[in-house]
Amino acid sequence: MFITSAQVKKWTLEECVKYAVENNLTISQFNLDLENAKIDESDALGAFIPSLNGSSSISSNTGLSFNPATNEPTTNTILNVNANISSQLTLFDGLRNFKRVQRARLNGIANQYRVDDIKDDIRLNVANAYLQVLSNKETLKTFEAQYAVTEQDLKRTEELVDAGVSPRGDLLEIEATAANQEQQVINSESLVLIAKINLAQLLQITDYDNFEIADETFEIPPSDILSNSPKVIFDKALTFRNDIKFSESNVELSEKDLEIAKGARYPTLTGFFNYNTRYSDQNNFLGNFFDQLYIFDGISYGAQLNVPVFNGWNVRNNIKRAKINVDINKVQLEQQKLQLETDIQQAYVNVTVSLKAYEAAEKTLEARRLAYDYAKERFNVGLMNAFNFSQAQSRLDNAEADVVRTKYDHIFRLKILEFFYGIPLSLN
Repeated sequence: MFITSAQVKKWTLEECVKYAVENNLTISQFNLDLENAKIDESDALGAFIPSLNGSSSISSNTGLSFNPATNEPTTNTILNVNANISSQLTLFDGLRNFKRVQRARLNGIANQYRVDDIKDDIRLNVANAYLQVLSNKETLKTFEAQYAVTEQDLKRTEELVDAGVSPRGDLLEIEATAANQEQQVINSESLVLIAKINLAQLLQITDYDNFEIADETFEIPPSDILSNSPKVIFDKALTFRNDIKFSESNVELSEKDLEIAKGARYPTLTGFFNYNTRYSDQNNFLGNFFDQLYIFDGISYGAQLNVPVFNGWNVRNNIKRAKINVDINKVQLEQQKLQLETDIQQAYVNVTVSLKAYEAAEKTLEARRLAYDYAKERFNVGLMNAFNFSQAQSRLDNAEADVVRTKYDHIFRLKILEFFYGIPLSLN
């Protein structure tokens, strides 16, 4: 008998980011909007091509009608066939067709900026969720290691109590410490599971039981981003940020809509061409079907000029609406820039604060570890009771957890600030 099991895939950060970008439903929806924008451009280009349409009709009249050959009333049954081919081309419409092509292309660019902006947000969200899983897993390892040490202390204390060397109160205190650490392990396991589920949901993966990330560990990467002032980072962000480019594109789109609205004030000149022919069974003396189509055919062509004079202020009001829309998009662009500047200032402060918090946590951990080692020595020789020793161990546990938390918090905040500066998202 052979027993085989499929190895669970372990996702790296790069794989998670790539998969999320390629499979996110929101991105898929906006990609469809991008395809619609391309179709709009095709529609706009099609307006420069002459239209060509054909029509035909066959009718039979019984009763009183007019003979098409003599134009006299008759009660015979008459069969008529008519055919028409028409073509029309807009020669001038205030350059609106030309500007619609420009607008369609701008709209395609704007939609691409919007898709890229959403991808940026997804990358950051996935990185944050991934780091949260790693942080929780490292915290779990810390608590498991501490619990293992406490179990050894518990076993040794039981031997001392049984030998009458230590009071039973010490045993009860160590048991309480072990129970508390076991609870911390259970809570940490839950936090790891919740963090993995959150990450899987960002990737839109529903098989939570078989979802696992790679056993990666990250140290704080070297970075000189803080050598740049927030103003320098902001000025550079304005040159490439997709959210800013998208807002700028919306301003350009609204300005193009204004130009199109103003074009409606100009006359429209249209050229046309028509070909017509007919057949009637009352005209058989003129020839057969094809002969009559040739005899009765005719063409007409010309140009039509439409001059807008008064349309209930429709054109004027459309121009006013377009102007207002331009102002709205300009205000939104300035708001976007202000928000970006605020985010960069906050990110800059977060990096400096989180770095100080991590450095302080490391110093605290070093001091707590020395205090714990000293307390352990005193406890082993009976110079410290179990309660005070448990307090020293609890403070060490908290210090180790703080180091893990502050480390990953600083890594993520550092990557956010670098992302604003245009540095690709990478934890290596």
